[in-house]
Amino acid sequence: MENINYQKELEKIINENIKKNIKPKLLLHSCCAPCSSYVLDYLSEFFEITVYFYNPNIYPKEEFEYRKKEQEKFIKEYNFKSKINFVDCSYDEKDFYEAIKGFENCAEGRERCFICYKLRLEKTIKYACEQEKFDYFTTTLSISPHKNAKVLNEIGYELSSKYGVKNLPSDFKKKNGFKISVEISNKFNMYRQDYCGCVFSKNKNKSEEV
Repeated sequence: MENINYQKELEKIINENIKKNIKPKLLLHSCCAPCSSYVLDYLSEFFEITVYFYNPNIYPKEEFEYRKKEQEKFIKEYNFKSKINFVDCSYDEKDFYEAIKGFENCAEGRERCFICYKLRLEKTIKYACEQEKFDYFTTTLSISPHKNAKVLNEIGYELSSKYGVKNLPSDFKKKNGFKISVEISNKFNMYRQDYCGCVFSKNKNKSEEV
């Protein structure tokens, strides 16, 4: 999957659905409210969306709870083009630490992060399969300039082949997605964390501040 423009692939799917006059059901993994802001605003016109907040990587638990509340608050306050549903996942950090065991010392943005991507995406698609009502699944993660859209989509397609729910291709940082997400976050006075989520990214951020 070299040199694929995932935004254009997404637009093809959207245009096909418009022609067919259908609005598919999408299970959207969200990492936080700021990253979801543009994604939900953009996609709510074309999909029936359920937000799946599964993020066992977030450290500490208090941070997880705070980000989750911000997500719920944003969904309630923003004027979306269609109703957004929300699935509240419990905090279970052992899922994360078991998954990345042996990769604790990896550089940020490398193998440990890719394992974390897959952990969260696989949990998302498993939920989609259990519910038997979703046409697509995807994640907000690709909106971040620090997240590898190619790896995220490759994982998404791999899981789609395994479980049968279609991966919705995405690179939400395209079309000024990240810039717009910052603007929406500021407008709604949203909490914007200064590290990705896990203890490793938190410690890295601290060391860079020294």
